[in-house]
Amino acid sequence: MDSNRRINLFYRYIWMMAAVFLLIGVVILPLVSQEEKFFVLISLIIGFIILLVLIYHMFENYVRPIRSSINVTNELVKGNYNARTYVKPYGEAQQLSNAINVLARNLQEMSIQEKMQGSQWKTVLNNMESGLMLIDERGYVHLINRKFLKMFGKKSIDYIGYLYYAGLEDKNIHKVVQETFLYEEKMIGNITIMIHGERHYIEVVGAPVINDMKELKGAVLVFHDISDLKRVEEMRKDFVANVSHELKTPITSIRGFAETLLEDDETNEEIRKQFLDIILKESTRLQSLVHDLLELSKIEKEEMKLSTKLIEVDEWLQNSMTLIEQQASKKSLQFSRDIQPNIRFYGDPDRLEQVLLNLLYNAVNYTGEGGNIVLTIKETSNRIEIKVEDSGIGIPIESRQRIFERFYRVDRARSRNTGGTGLGLAIVKHIVEAHQGSITVTSEVGKGSSFIVKLPRKW
Repeated sequence: MDSNRRINLFYRYIWMMAAVFLLIGVVILPLVSQEEKFFVLISLIIGFIILLVLIYHMFENYVRPIRSSINVTNELVKGNYNARTYVKPYGEAQQLSNAINVLARNLQEMSIQEKMQGSQWKTVLNNMESGLMLIDERGYVHLINRKFLKMFGKKSIDYIGYLYYAGLEDKNIHKVVQETFLYEEKMIGNITIMIHGERHYIEVVGAPVINDMKELKGAVLVFHDISDLKRVEEMRKDFVANVSHELKTPITSIRGFAETLLEDDETNEEIRKQFLDIILKESTRLQSLVHDLLELSKIEKEEMKLSTKLIEVDEWLQNSMTLIEQQASKKSLQFSRDIQPNIRFYGDPDRLEQVLLNLLYNAVNYTGEGGNIVLTIKETSNRIEIKVEDSGIGIPIESRQRIFERFYRVDRARSRNTGGTGLGLAIVKHIVEAHQGSITVTSEVGKGSSFIVKLPRKW
């Protein structure tokens, strides 16, 4: 029997008592004398009024608080923790109402904390740099985060509630999950996926979820994108291989010709001089390579300290232009300048001269006889733009994003013949970025290249 039904029965009981009381009065009145009827009637009326007062008292102090408590309890069951009951100033109904209100406040606070914690956990999970999937002991997916969806695509409804292998078809992932469940230990695997047309290397880490009773309740899968680490590792390997090769070539030449000179006493003077010239050339190249390696290492370790000064461009270019004009004249190149007058900006003049000379020397080296080289320097409202254009061999599309890598050469044989170390553009990029600037390249094979350096006027 529920509470509302009990209250309704209580009301019926009260009104039945009132009806019985009136019935008794109707039965008694005819049996008494005329003189006593007045006193009996007055007694019945007083008794009835007392009964009404008692009924009202019971309603206000017991029935109404109980009904209010029942309504609030029903609201709490529905999850409405804002509901509160009527509190009487005294009696057991007051204790009941206070207890229900305290319960409602506690439930409300718990609900708020739960929502806050849920929101915090959701924020943390969705802002993780690794994908995450939570599965139960049967393999059904219960939770995934935003990074996971970004890695594997689809929507959360395509994964949650389904078996993990229904959405993840890679066998290596299945193996990690199976071994995690089998050995109840952290397991690691690797997969390769395509994201927006690019290959990404993903490390999959599976960790078992074990409760206080040492029972396996599921597993957490974490997907780390290690593509950048892979690229760095490959660049490191390439760097070591390239350094070894670049050092080996001049050292082998120097040793070979030196041994020939020492072992063959009958070598004529002309050949001896030729060998010595080669040894000098290779040793100079070796010295340049070591210098550039040390320079690049210092820059990459952020040990390079810029000596910032106010640069007057017209004065700053004098030495550089003399050197480039000499080099260009040797190859019958037409070198022209388009320099906006009275340009002034802040920067390290020696480092920026290194940038300019490197770009101009590359233009001279990779432009055939009779070609053109143009240096343009201009300023905008907040930037300085330095452009070096040539009509040389150009750079293929596949090489344009890699020419700033260490030891990368478009034409390896030609680079060695010109004495290049393959580190110049890497150093240029670091110096420009140290000035908070940028460098870009546009090119067309057979028609030439254009390098554009943009530097802030003040920084």
